[in-house]
Amino acid sequence: MTERALRLGTRRSKLAMAQSGQVAETVSQLTGRPVELVEITTYGDTSREHLAQIGGTGVFVTALRDALLAGEVDFAVHSLKDLPTAQPDDLVLAAVPLREDPRDVLIARDGLTFAELPNGARIGTGSPRRMAQLNAYARNHGMTIETVPIRGNIDTRIGFVHKGELDAVVLAAAGLHRIGRIDEVTDFLSVDTVLPAPGQGALAIECAASDASLIAALAELDDPYTRVAVTAERSLLAALEAGCSAPVGALADLLADGQIVKEMRLRGVVGTTDGSTLVQLSTTGPVPETHDQALALGRELAAEMLAKGAAGLMGERVL
Repeated sequence: MTERALRLGTRRSKLAMAQSGQVAETVSQLTGRPVELVEITTYGDTSREHLAQIGGTGVFVTALRDALLAGEVDFAVHSLKDLPTAQPDDLVLAAVPLREDPRDVLIARDGLTFAELPNGARIGTGSPRRMAQLNAYARNHGMTIETVPIRGNIDTRIGFVHKGELDAVVLAAAGLHRIGRIDEVTDFLSVDTVLPAPGQGALAIECAASDASLIAALAELDDPYTRVAVTAERSLLAALEAGCSAPVGALADLLADGQIVKEMRLRGVVGTTDGSTLVQLSTTGPVPETHDQALALGRELAAEMLAKGAAGLMGERVL
């Protein structure tokens, strides 16, 4: 008898459907079972308010998790940067696949790079993290820019530029890669200029903690280096008691000597959205071999950032 199809819960956006479709295909190959996408609308998809106003943390995730807990879907795919840092007891993060490019990118009119934007350029982003770092960079380099809060899917955001309402928008490279629109990028922003959101570019595949066979199957998709990196980044976010819409950037990257990975560097930044104040620190150490070591790396850097005044710079606090 043919086993029933596995039900994969996904948001309805073009990006979510694209990345879930890619995961579905891989899981089907691994398990020999068909995988059907179950589209779920989340509060973050329907609200037109800015993320900081509606709480940010979990607005794209809660409905998917509710469907998992209710047994309406077997597993779910999230953009990892949208996941709250607290993991529900009944659910498990079964796989974190190999990370896509974590950088932010610019799509600007006339093919302009960030450095080529004219004074007074209006740059759209819905992210306080991006606003803080873009404004700080502009202040330090004699540029005058205006960061404009925007919401909407990728088409909507790029449309602001095509219609002439904005000079540029900032988006995540990973999303554009996954929907085949990376060619529209006019500038890849260095992580030295704009540090990405914790977990940016990575996917999270979640399922019920009680489903041992599915956990084992999904584990085949896990990339251990990506997992320890995003664990350290999210640990920093949690220790700062900040939500996913707070102005916090973090990136853990591997430092290699030739083909041999030697160390992991974790960088973090917190800033005011006008860019007037940033706390930006980094730490380098052995690549974590366990979940607890990755957690400790994030906590240690967060403690240093808090000692430098990071707590006073975050507009959103998770208590």
